[in-house]
Amino acid sequence: MGKQGFSGKLERIDKCCWRLPKGTSPGMRVEGRIFADERLIDQVCADEAPRQVANVATLPGIQTASLAMPDIHWGYGFPIGGVAATDPVAGGVISPGGVGYDINCGVRLVRSKLDAEDVRPQISQLMAALFKNISAGVGKSGPYLFGGKELDRLLREGVSYLKQQGLASDADVDNTEAGGCLEGARPEAVTPRAKQRGGDQCGTLGSGNHFLEVQVVDKVVDKKAAMAMGLHEGQICVMIHSGSRGLGYQVCDDSLRMLRRVPEKYGIELPDRQLACAPVESPEGQEYLGAMRAAANYAWANRQLLMWQTREIMAEFFGQSWESLGLGLVYDVAHNIAKLEEHTVEGRKKTVCVHRKGATRSFPPGHAEVPDRYRAVGQPVIIPGDMGRSSWVLVGQEGSMERTFGSCCHGSGRVMSRKAAIQHAKGRRIDRELADSGIVARCRSWKGLAEEQPEAYKDVSVVVDVVHRAGLAKKVARLRPIGVIKG
Repeated sequence: MGKQGFSGKLERIDKCCWRLPKGTSPGMRVEGRIFADERLIDQVCADEAPRQVANVATLPGIQTASLAMPDIHWGYGFPIGGVAATDPVAGGVISPGGVGYDINCGVRLVRSKLDAEDVRPQISQLMAALFKNISAGVGKSGPYLFGGKELDRLLREGVSYLKQQGLASDADVDNTEAGGCLEGARPEAVTPRAKQRGGDQCGTLGSGNHFLEVQVVDKVVDKKAAMAMGLHEGQICVMIHSGSRGLGYQVCDDSLRMLRRVPEKYGIELPDRQLACAPVESPEGQEYLGAMRAAANYAWANRQLLMWQTREIMAEFFGQSWESLGLGLVYDVAHNIAKLEEHTVEGRKKTVCVHRKGATRSFPPGHAEVPDRYRAVGQPVIIPGDMGRSSWVLVGQEGSMERTFGSCCHGSGRVMSRKAAIQHAKGRRIDRELADSGIVARCRSWKGLAEEQPEAYKDVSVVVDVVHRAGLAKKVARLRPIGVIKG
């Protein structure tokens, strides 16, 4: 299957949603739905990602529709930005392609009591201190080592285990999706090779689109929700984007190898072998779920340790404790994950396996899984943009439960491949271009900045506007970067 533009039929449902009718791909059990508007639809169809939406609609047990967010682009099996819920009771499957290689890649936002006017004169020195002390880049190790029973406990317990070690607070646990731990994790399902890769990488940033940004809240749209999050205009925040590092990648690789012939065993016909899957309730499905949950717990621990290091570095830099600097966690959300959740489907409540690949949970006000602090306004939804423009914080809305199994977009979405971005950056200094717009960027290589240049991404404000108008999440605040670290 190539990456040429999509030539199939799209039917407009409303101002922010398009339909892929049954028959777009042979064997579709439900229709496909893509959230986008007239500003984005040509970019959505620039590759075969809509075809992948149609292919996902062939999976056994899929409910309602195969869904895609406005940041959709080509991925492995599922498109990045893809959402699908399957019913285990009806033979519904779990597919690693619906989670992704970087299991629980996600983002967390940290607020502070610092004002932009006080930090801007020191931003170059602050970014130098963060870049020097936080490990970033392919295969890089960090200051925390976990092995044997310690690593197994980390994989099983996630952030709760770090709290026992004095590396997380009660508030950190409360303000992390799922409390930073998926129950049912099975460290014994994680291969020795995966554990070896993860032993020294917890608390490291990684490479690619992962980052640590110092940002300024430059616009508040919803004052009530912003107040619940402790956000106000002119405030300094830190956003951290990372995942499960080499451990998660290896779990996905091992699982795909294990599942290679499983669809045939259960009589499942697939239009794309990258959709390799197993019934959720099968031994193979349970094996993958146990390993995936362990990797997800590792990822939450990774971001927790990245935040803990950031607190320590900023405390030393500003000469006061991180508590007095007000470096509290606003929220942490997962982007690449599959979870068993209760949803209403055709008027009936049922437990379904929700795949979110490059998509964020977006639960509304009053939902039992939303922390008490945010129960009245909805779950914080953190949407990072490119390093030259802005990121957004939203809150989940009831429309997400009605239309997308409680899901929203996860970022801006690429419009250039990494290879194309490097070609586009030839002869340019991306760091200097960013500096000219008031952003201090630190990266291990020219290539890393070239791949992640702002032009390689859709405008996140347009993407966010679509999910806002579609009723999936509501705008709260815009944050602009003033300092960036890339691997």
